[in-house]
Amino acid sequence: MSMQIYAAGTGRILRQLREDRRTVAMILLVPALLMVLIYFLYQDYPTAPGSPPLFDRIAITMLGILPFVVMFLITSIAMQRERSSGTLERLLTTPMSKLDLLASYASAFSIAAVLQGILACGVAFGLLGLSTAGSIGWVIVVAVLNAVLGVAIGLLCSAFARTEFQAVQFMPVVVVPQLFLCGLLVPRDQMPDWLHAISNVLPLSYAVDALQQISSNPDFTSRMALDIGVVLGFTIVALCAAAATLRRRTP
Repeated sequence: MSMQIYAAGTGRILRQLREDRRTVAMILLVPALLMVLIYFLYQDYPTAPGSPPLFDRIAITMLGILPFVVMFLITSIAMQRERSSGTLERLLTTPMSKLDLLASYASAFSIAAVLQGILACGVAFGLLGLSTAGSIGWVIVVAVLNAVLGVAIGLLCSAFARTEFQAVQFMPVVVVPQLFLCGLLVPRDQMPDWLHAISNVLPLSYAVDALQQISSNPDFTSRMALDIGVVLGFTIVALCAAAATLRRRTP
């Protein structure tokens, strides 16, 4: 990698992103607005004495899931748009390497993910009254890591798509199974053994587990560290795989 080329690429993507107001609004506002929707959905749901409100249990998990889903969609479509417009092919005829290009995308969208995570957590904790035993700072860290994971997997999936529609088609194949098996609908330890085994190799399972640990533990635990490390590992592997599979020529 060339740091100068990488920095220039990151700046180019940030400028493009700044000019696309609809994409900026989707990145920043959609997770926060969906948190508001979830709050009103569970506002009048009865809670057993001594149990935390259902909103608290659902919302802490959604703070990891929503950034992942949003960034996956935006990144996979944005990269496919670069390819279909011919921009990707022109960039790769310059000294910019595939890793420079993908690292630039990851960095630019990671900056957007930081703002997304801060805003979503600010709405959830500040306006909607979400409470956790652990630090809000760790919730923001995991939310941002989840968004970056979505960026990395979106870049990887876009390498196998020929159109923007095909990029979106990876959603039910790559994202939806993770939503079902991450522990949101059924605790993972209560799943059938074969489903639990599958969930063990899905990155979103570890992100959700980290948030659930933060929700119930006031201190940072070794299990949280393991979960965060696994999410980081999946992100790095996905970016490297995306660089290895990225085609130089437009289909």
